Amino acid sequence: MDRLLIVSNRLPVTVIRKKGKLYLQTSVGGLATGLASVLRKYNSLWVGWPGIEMKSSEEKILEARMKSEGLFPVNLSKSEVNGYYHGFCNKTIWPLFHSFPQYTIYNKKWWSVYRKVNEKFSKVITDITKPGDTIWIHDYHLMLLPNLLRGEVPEAKIGFFLHIPFPPFEMFRLLPWRRDLLEGLLGTDLIGFHIYDYVQNFLQCVRRLFGYEHEFGRLIVEDRIVRVDAFPMGIDYDKFKSIAGSPELEKEVKRIRKKLRGRRIILSVDRLDYTKGIPLRLEVFDLFLNKYPEYVGKVTFVLKLVPSRARVEHYVQLKKYVDELVGKINGKYGDIEWMPVQYICRFLPFEKLTALYRAADVALITPLRDGMNLIAKEFVASKIDGKGALILSETTGAAFELAEAIVVNPNNKEKVAEALKIALEMPEDEQINRNRTMQERLKRYNVEKWSEDFIHELNKIKEVQQEFSTKYLIRDIDNLLKDYRNSSKRLLLLDYDGTLVPHADDPRKVEPDEELVRILDELSRDKRNTVVIVSGRDKRTLEKWFKNLNVDLVAEHGAAVRKNGEWKSIESVDDWKESIRQVLELYVDRTPG
Repeated sequence: MDRLLIVSNRLPVTVIRKKGKLYLQTSVGGLATGLASVLRKYNSLWVGWPGIEMKSSEEKILEARMKSEGLFPVNLSKSEVNGYYHGFCNKTIWPLFHSFPQYTIYNKKWWSVYRKVNEKFSKVITDITKPGDTIWIHDYHLMLLPNLLRGEVPEAKIGFFLHIPFPPFEMFRLLPWRRDLLEGLLGTDLIGFHIYDYVQNFLQCVRRLFGYEHEFGRLIVEDRIVRVDAFPMGIDYDKFKSIAGSPELEKEVKRIRKKLRGRRIILSVDRLDYTKGIPLRLEVFDLFLNKYPEYVGKVTFVLKLVPSRARVEHYVQLKKYVDELVGKINGKYGDIEWMPVQYICRFLPFEKLTALYRAADVALITPLRDGMNLIAKEFVASKIDGKGALILSETTGAAFELAEAIVVNPNNKEKVAEALKIALEMPEDEQINRNRTMQERLKRYNVEKWSEDFIHELNKIKEVQQEFSTKYLIRDIDNLLKDYRNSSKRLLLLDYDGTLVPHADDPRKVEPDEELVRILDELSRDKRNTVVIVSGRDKRTLEKWFKNLNVDLVAEHGAAVRKNGEWKSIESVDDWKESIRQVLELYVDRTPG
């Protein structure tokens, strides 16, 4: 691979303005952190919005500096940011893809700006792309981009990864521009999702809207193979394990526990978003204290939130409601010595957050809908002594990997309250057994493995495309016929079901008709031809259908072969098992449980 072009809504740096001057500040967390290992390993460039509207004179100075560091900004005006990001991305795609249609707004102007911004990204990428480059596009902000690039650089190697859920067809069909978005995504060579549920949702939408059927996640789109697969994003496991065991962090853990006077700690960490179900978590804690009064004064709920999208009215109302709930619970149960809910609504440094993970007895991670949820993985990775229990929503992508967690329906408050009691009373040896199993999985499929796996599959599907294009017969039919007439020896391998006859469950409907028998007989009478019919059907059926023809037969997908009228069974061999072991292990990693 010559170069890797990473494309996302935001660059891994933020442009900030101080006293009339512009500075670059490295972004913390998110995609920038997740792809750090990829950036180190490959000759990487990054294309994205710098996060600020710059004047033309400033742009030239800053762009030169950015490009020297492999960063290529896509400059957007305030009106473009409002329509594309604050509008279509945050108020249309985000709620709909998280199955919150009641919050979804369909605005034609936003859609036009979204398309325009995707075209801007395409222009920047097209200008810097060279033959051999790999382009990896990230997330819902840029779903039109793959097909735009395909039109400009048809032979480009393009991958796309969606970091949020892909909704079921019943939800996706509500979008007026649904076909446009699918066409945009189908411009890629490889489309990645966190889990197979999202893969199936996407494939169903493609089938319902375009009629494309898939075979093991492969689609044929305009004579080109597009691969769709699941790649559950991991975390930097070693980083969390290393920092969690440092002496400095041990001191911080002791400080937290001392401040809370040795009480049991229930921890929730999330972004302030309606998809996260924060009010439900507070209501569950209220119910828990009411149902199990023996825990009053003995447990503290640490609610750590990161504010987001302060401009969106839903978020303003959500923040207000969460504040009210915290006050209500603290007023209802608290006293001068004990505050039931410790509420933190601000950014915390990595070390402080990891210390909270270490100090907590229970993590309550119960979003209503989440593409993956790396917080749950970070909590487990930080438990170097194996102690602690994770309560995880079944509607997160992470629930498919972290099956040893206490998995709950976040809407069932009674059951979640019961889960809190179970978690707090879980024996230490059970906690350790559960966490060690999950840790082993997280260590094996970490963020580096995730990125390498995706790039490997992207390279592989590109090779398959090249093989497919050389075998695509329609374009070369004249040459094929010419070669056929001039050849003295011909081997004709003919697949039966789906090729010579249409697929059908009823065997009586797929018997060869007179016309097919006549054509096969004519081909087999030519002494230059060796005709072989290949099928998954049993040899008795094939013998019955073709006993009077001078053709060879392959039955049961190769288990039995008839050559020169004599049947032979293939001996059972085990040589193939070792060759596919690595493939099976790869899918085991991606599909735990």
